[in-house]
Amino acid sequence: MEELLKPINQFLKCSTPNGWLSEAVKKENLPVLLLDHLVCELKAAQSAMYLIRKYAVDIESGDALLAWLKPFEDFTYRKQGDWKELAKHEKLTKSMIPKSGAPYSQDLIDKMVLLIKEELHHFYQVLEIMEEYGIAYESIGSSRYARGMLRHVRTYEPQALIDKLICGAYIEARSCERFAALSPHVDEWLGDFYVSLLRSEARHYQDYLTLAKEIAGEDISDRVSFFGEVEAELISSPDDDFKFHSGSPE
Repeated sequence: MEELLKPINQFLKCSTPNGWLSEAVKKENLPVLLLDHLVCELKAAQSAMYLIRKYAVDIESGDALLAWLKPFEDFTYRKQGDWKELAKHEKLTKSMIPKSGAPYSQDLIDKMVLLIKEELHHFYQVLEIMEEYGIAYESIGSSRYARGMLRHVRTYEPQALIDKLICGAYIEARSCERFAALSPHVDEWLGDFYVSLLRSEARHYQDYLTLAKEIAGEDISDRVSFFGEVEAELISSPDDDFKFHSGSPE
């Protein structure tokens, strides 16, 4: 775990505050922690789908992506369907056809399709854990975290895409860091689950960052550093809304 986390901790500009960890391990906060984790898995899949549809594939492939995520969105946002049926929808059944004239399409498709598959699987695993703990699904509002970073994304291409990929890298890196921080302080079953997520989250962070560098074709270290400061401020500053990616509790 130490070797896996070393590049993550070097990438992030601050650690999770002790105050957040103290709140996160309270039994009364387990429902909101798991519910927010659940929705974060779906949002990660949606963000990757958006990138593929906007930048990398033809219309028919984009429609297949929408259909892939629809049962998960119906359950989460419209409370439709039986969550135990979602395992049947974890695989994409159609090959993605790259857009012509987009030189980075195939790499973006390959990395993001794998990410979506893993995030949907994690989504289902969180539902299984909620079932085990007797936590019913209910709607939950989003935190300020992702919104706080994405408001700094530039509005022209390809810089907008590069910024979105950098934001994705920070979100995945922070998730990895928080799972590792939580794992020793929760019960063994939940801790083992969090540890099992570390490898994929670490790879997602690296995939986002690799894509950003490839598409930019130039040094982006200043932009990466800029978003690192934004992310650290969101994590370390006072926050009265406790969520998986929230800041320091007031």
